[in-house]
Amino acid sequence: MNSVKLSISIIIAISFLFLTGGNSFAGQKPKTSNAKIDKNEMAAKIKAEFLHAWNGYKKYAWGHDDLKPISGTYEDWYGTSLLMTPVDAFDTMVLMGLKKEADETKKLILDSLSFDKNISVKFFEINIRLVGGLLSSYELTHDKGFLKLAEDLANRLLPVFNSKTGMPYRYVNLKTGEVKGKDSNPAEIGSCLLEFGTLSQLTGNPVYFDKAKKALVALYDRRSKIGLVGSSINVETGEWTDTESHISGGIDSYYEYLLKSWKLFGDKDCKKMWETSVEAVNKYLADSTSTGFWYCQADMNTGKKISTLFGSLDAFFGAELALGGDLKRAEELQSSCYKMWNLTGIEPEEINYDSMKITYPEYVLRPENIESAYYLYHYTHDEKYLEMGKTYFESIVKYCRTKNGYSGLKSVITKEKDNEMQSFFLAETLKYLYLMFAPPSTLNFDKVIFNTEAHPFEKFGR
Repeated sequence: MNSVKLSISIIIAISFLFLTGGNSFAGQKPKTSNAKIDKNEMAAKIKAEFLHAWNGYKKYAWGHDDLKPISGTYEDWYGTSLLMTPVDAFDTMVLMGLKKEADETKKLILDSLSFDKNISVKFFEINIRLVGGLLSSYELTHDKGFLKLAEDLANRLLPVFNSKTGMPYRYVNLKTGEVKGKDSNPAEIGSCLLEFGTLSQLTGNPVYFDKAKKALVALYDRRSKIGLVGSSINVETGEWTDTESHISGGIDSYYEYLLKSWKLFGDKDCKKMWETSVEAVNKYLADSTSTGFWYCQADMNTGKKISTLFGSLDAFFGAELALGGDLKRAEELQSSCYKMWNLTGIEPEEINYDSMKITYPEYVLRPENIESAYYLYHYTHDEKYLEMGKTYFESIVKYCRTKNGYSGLKSVITKEKDNEMQSFFLAETLKYLYLMFAPPSTLNFDKVIFNTEAHPFEKFGR
């Protein structure tokens, strides 16, 4: 090859590396090899990494909410522990067959967890992690201690619904019932029917289902004429305070719970609300570009596109599309999400999909990209999703593993760690990875619905 051709080849190679972030995975299809993935081996590796993270928690944070894995310390959300990580992680241990760890954790929870505390907590987070975790723990073990705790906590959360619209306030004091936070968002308002409805089914008390569904319907009824919801709403007046619409954080699980409440309870109202909502989302927010298939931000009243941002939280929507029966869009979106993950070898919090530039470089051990790959593997049995799962797992091990557990990243570009291991890493990220490779008998996918924290609830009367 002469020097001119060599120079051209080098320029082409450099340009390719620049466009793909130095990673040939950045194309739409995952890397494939002739060797078939050993699912049992992968499941064993994932279980081992769960144990590594859990043992770090036990050593440095036992009895507290979260592990800080680099400093070897702990953090309690509200200055006193609510056992966030143990409750969130328990059903993962059960599904992985980690009996010793599950027995120790069960004893910790049932012996020491109390909600009789003078603290103001965020309704949304406490509900999906603790109420959800306790309910799934009860369904997996049939120990009524878990159900008793879930009922006590839900009763302490009920005052959030005492607004004029029935939509919940954001915060409530667990002892006094005092509420605050009138400016809320669709995700925090509309993501409690799975947990509260399940509690009603298990206790025979309809109050939980009724209040949660009333809140969901109140929000749905305030959608715009073209069927979209905004980013922020006042729960006392019912007036929108931010009219930007999207599927990302702040709205995401509202759509998820419309669909899953239909699937979990057979609720026909939720079925109708999901179908009309996803139709509007696909009409005004879906965006096919030269870089892939994505979902944009638009004005809720006009449908006019505002921006082209997409992130790790948006990646949940592939799972919902698949669960709702729209495999074509689900697969197209997952292809884009895989491309996003591989821009720098691990997923950033947010990109501009028009330019494929990273706009928010953090990675906090999120599960949504993995969750959607898991759903798509279940529905399609296409091994490319196993390849995706393997890539996701190896990326997390490579960049996030620490001596004491796993840490999120301040930047996926520099790979600097942030010293945070949130409970959802054990509740969601490693659970979805494990279930992707574990034997189908581990959990019957078609008989459960996962809440937004990956806690599985058994379908009722289906």
